[in-house]
Amino acid sequence: MTTASSADHPTRRDFLFVATGAAAAVGGAAALWPFISQMNPDASTIAAGAPIEVDLSPIAEGQDIKVFWRGKPIYISHRTKKQIDEARAVNVASLPDPQSDEARVKSGHEQWLVVIGICTHLGCIPIAHEGNYDGFFCPCHGSQYDSSGRIRQGPAPANLPVPPYQFVSDTKIQIG
Repeated sequence: MTTASSADHPTRRDFLFVATGAAAAVGGAAALWPFISQMNPDASTIAAGAPIEVDLSPIAEGQDIKVFWRGKPIYISHRTKKQIDEARAVNVASLPDPQSDEARVKSGHEQWLVVIGICTHLGCIPIAHEGNYDGFFCPCHGSQYDSSGRIRQGPAPANLPVPPYQFVSDTKIQIG
């Protein structure tokens, strides 16, 4: 039976009970952590093609960024109205690899161009906002792409490929 004075003040036994319980909880969490952590994909799996999400909000109009997906450079361009109008004014039949600008961008998000940044000639990395068409210029052999990533001049046989992507929100895309 407890007296009024012992009920008001915790005893040594109460302290040991709480300390043992806390140590058991911390130990249990520490023991479970590796099991939970091993369920996440490792770095090689992520690099091998897991989808990536890219936040578009910091990209200013007229600016490009380069991200990597499956070890390949991906250019994401926030195109200006002028670039979009110029890309749409091109006679598609005159292109070496005919493809309209509308077919290379997502409807409702025409200002965003997403392409794999590997030249279709010999695999060099093109430079953004270079060349005669304000698009991409391959420094290896002089291929020039327009602001829609379509081949306009040079030895490259095809347009810059568009990777599989979707808009998760107005300011975020998922590639892959």
